[in-house]
Amino acid sequence: MFPSRPSQALLLSTLLVAAPLAIAAPIVSVQKLWSVQHGAGPGGLNTGVTSEIAAFDAATNTIWVAGVVGVDVLNAGTGSLVQHIDTTAFGSVNSVAIKNGVAAFAIESSTRTNPGTVQFYDTTTRANTGFVTVGALPDMLTFTPDGSKLLVANEGTPTVYGVRIGNSVPRNYAPAAVDPAGSVSIIDMATLTVVTRDFTGVAVPNTGNVRTNTGMDFEPEYIAVSPDGSKAFVGLQEANAMAVLNLSNNTFEKIVGLGVKDFNQAGNAIDPLNNGTVSFANYAAKGLYMPDGMAAYQVGGNTYVVMANEGDFREDDVDRSAASAPGIGASGDLANLRVSNTDSSASTGLFAAGARSFSIRDADGVLVYDSGDILDRAAFAANIYDDGRSRDKGVEPEGLALLTIGGRVLAFIGLERTTTSAVAMFDVTNPFQVDYLDLIVGAGDRSPEGLLAYSHGGHDYLAVAHEVSNTTTLYRLSVVPEPASLALFGLGLAGLMLARRRSGAAA
Repeated sequence: MFPSRPSQALLLSTLLVAAPLAIAAPIVSVQKLWSVQHGAGPGGLNTGVTSEIAAFDAATNTIWVAGVVGVDVLNAGTGSLVQHIDTTAFGSVNSVAIKNGVAAFAIESSTRTNPGTVQFYDTTTRANTGFVTVGALPDMLTFTPDGSKLLVANEGTPTVYGVRIGNSVPRNYAPAAVDPAGSVSIIDMATLTVVTRDFTGVAVPNTGNVRTNTGMDFEPEYIAVSPDGSKAFVGLQEANAMAVLNLSNNTFEKIVGLGVKDFNQAGNAIDPLNNGTVSFANYAAKGLYMPDGMAAYQVGGNTYVVMANEGDFREDDVDRSAASAPGIGASGDLANLRVSNTDSSASTGLFAAGARSFSIRDADGVLVYDSGDILDRAAFAANIYDDGRSRDKGVEPEGLALLTIGGRVLAFIGLERTTTSAVAMFDVTNPFQVDYLDLIVGAGDRSPEGLLAYSHGGHDYLAVAHEVSNTTTLYRLSVVPEPASLALFGLGLAGLMLARRRSGAAA
């Protein structure tokens, strides 16, 4: 569903014909403070770290950036390197989280199907203080709000996948020879005891387009914790589902399917063609939401989960095909759309990975808002839409972060597949009445992976870790006072604000 307010296109067209007008100032201004290159080259830190996930430590005013070979600790004020922490002796680092002076690193084993570890560091001395063993391929970790527990998403991805069985459409695949169970590890920070839960015995609904994903089990991708610390919402990306974990007894309550998005519905237009021309239209195809990044917040005592609907296939890509493949048989503009061949067929229709959007759901997984085609259109308007990704997942929203600024809850959505780094900014204070605010375009940066939003010293900040350009960039966010009132528009649109700003300018 979409907000009931007029679309930005309608608002802009109204502004063009209504005169005289007093246009409201943006509610948030964005100032680029610094950008750091972690790799080799002019000005690069040359640490070998790929900039993927960032975490902030308030006590030392440092940003810790994780990526494969280690973690770079940066001075948040200047971006200068404080220390590089090499983790290659333990394995590859996939994520970092910080709470109460403790930095936790998620480390996958050199044999990825073996159990991984979480390594702990003191954020002041930056010394290693110990470790615990968790499930296979710990890909993401997060603390509960009070820091009493640390939750780890163990993806449990096989190294070699099973092969196709028969020639049926949709396709079916055999299980992998070695496929560790996807799981969530719950670490008690007071005792460092670990409880690891997989999905054995958890009922799988037959509604909501939960993908049994033949040849794979459930693989946790991301975890969002409710602000009161009572529940964790676990993204099962490839399965197009979300699991709800009760943190009072450390057991899974349920799995809910996330359903599909209808690209043939008004406001959900896509461009399915890599043809050098960008043209959005409605098509008879559906998108499996398959979220990556997630975050939770509360409004009126109710918990809502924000999701970046990236979409994902198996790592070997054998479960995706062009929509024109035998047994699916799409033609015309949809012929080259990449779809799931374990879901799509001539009789069932086309199911693409991802929804090219971000969504808000309640604690039961019920959809209350979806951004429709806003993200793709915003990238196109900024001249950074990559038409080479049209037949896949469009701008491919991946990471996200929430931050309360000036009494408003803002959501920042990283767009992984634009020609230049882009982060979309929305006001989600009311999950049923969401406003698109701006697109932060970062010249020189590419492919935002991890987003970190935080407040410190009376200011608000957004740090963006970029996987392709291997850069970390810090922005300062400032509230700009709104005028007391706006002029009435000729079409009767009163009280609307044009919250647009060309952002990412140098300090």
